Amino acid sequence: MERNDFDSLAARCEGPVLLPGQEGFDEERTGFNLAVRHRPEVIVGAARAEDVVAAVAFAAAHDLPVAVQNTGHGFSVPAEGGLLVTTRRMTAVRVDPETRIAYVAAGARFEQVIPEAARHGLAPLNGSAPHVGVVSSTLGGGLPLLGRSHGWAADRVLAMDVVTADGRQRHVTPDTEPDLYWALLGGRDNFGIVTGMEFGLVPVARLHGGGLFYDAERTPGLLEAYARWTATVPDEMNSSVALIPVPDDPQVPEPMRGRRVWHVRIAFTGSAEAGERLVEPLRRVGPRLLENLRDMPYEQSAEIHDDPPVPMPWAADDAFLADLDGGTIRTLLEHAGPGAAPPAIVELRHLGGALARRPVHPNAVGRRDARFMLAVLIPLTDVSDADAHAFLGRVFKDLEPWTTGRFINFMGHGGLADDDRTRTAYTVDDHRRLTELKTAYDPRNRFRFTYNIPPGTGR
Repeated sequence: MERNDFDSLAARCEGPVLLPGQEGFDEERTGFNLAVRHRPEVIVGAARAEDVVAAVAFAAAHDLPVAVQNTGHGFSVPAEGGLLVTTRRMTAVRVDPETRIAYVAAGARFEQVIPEAARHGLAPLNGSAPHVGVVSSTLGGGLPLLGRSHGWAADRVLAMDVVTADGRQRHVTPDTEPDLYWALLGGRDNFGIVTGMEFGLVPVARLHGGGLFYDAERTPGLLEAYARWTATVPDEMNSSVALIPVPDDPQVPEPMRGRRVWHVRIAFTGSAEAGERLVEPLRRVGPRLLENLRDMPYEQSAEIHDDPPVPMPWAADDAFLADLDGGTIRTLLEHAGPGAAPPAIVELRHLGGALARRPVHPNAVGRRDARFMLAVLIPLTDVSDADAHAFLGRVFKDLEPWTTGRFINFMGHGGLADDDRTRTAYTVDDHRRLTELKTAYDPRNRFRFTYNIPPGTGR
């Protein structure tokens, strides 16, 4: 490629076009997970949908693979060469209180949608960390904080604007292009770059939410108690439990410093009185270090999980579980319990309820029959990437008798994002259909820097 090729691309784009070594290139390619470092030949910092069209057309003309990044939470395969489109400048958000529909551009984050929706007593189906991008999270299914009550975020999508591998901009709805609509929701960025999305909001203004914190060494039966408790709660109760190695830091509340802590997270959409009654069995599990359950406006729901908003390097993997029985718990704790090394963050999210229901408009989000989702995350501060991935491999290998597949939004990066592992996020029939549609919409596998579904390789 000649320099005038890049100059021509830059002339067509409102946002910056950056080459390696230019000022701003390193900042532009860096995402939230610092363990994944893109090394593209060129970056297009898209400021509008037309920039994305120009970028994809340029990539097609020069036979370049294409990666897309907003916040960089959805770590998978780093772009080695090719073209990287960043969408963080595309931040438009609109909320229609009459129709309860929101529109977001490709770079919008949930933390921008939540306050706009809250003005009208509405909420998006965001996950535990509102600084995550709306479009990227939703394309992977979107496991919401209120999933048991309201289902997957993908199930609320009404329309998408997407640039496909041929450089064509399409307006995709369940009626106009049902195949592409189906594939995008669950297939992530395998089928194009979504530049805008419309989705339904839910009528939620408040929650009874917060957390209960236990010393993991002093409450060895907490997971068994949590498993029994989840079998008794209604769909209005959304919860998870995490084992967290808490640093000995003055900024941490004194009772938790230097401990491994069970953090039970609660997001109940019913009344505060009903929420208190439902949570009472958990209080009897053992002494609590802290508790902060309260009635809260939905705008404060990020405080329930309190996910850190600061970029860092980490390795992770996940699996859907058919159940949380004694064998599952023993195997998990043997590898990643309170005394395990390296000290991992382990989370179990209770599924079921609305997450198990079929959507009005079918999509490729699968594994709806799972009862729990397990995620294990290792900060790469004092652990090498290789050691972390070896540890994760052992954990999930031994848990295979209880796993039903993986959730593509939480799957690991690098070798953990290979084609065979990606296949486990779908049923056999759904993966076969995704492969057929990939062959139709992206036969050269232009969009392969992701949890890839290659064209023509289904079985």
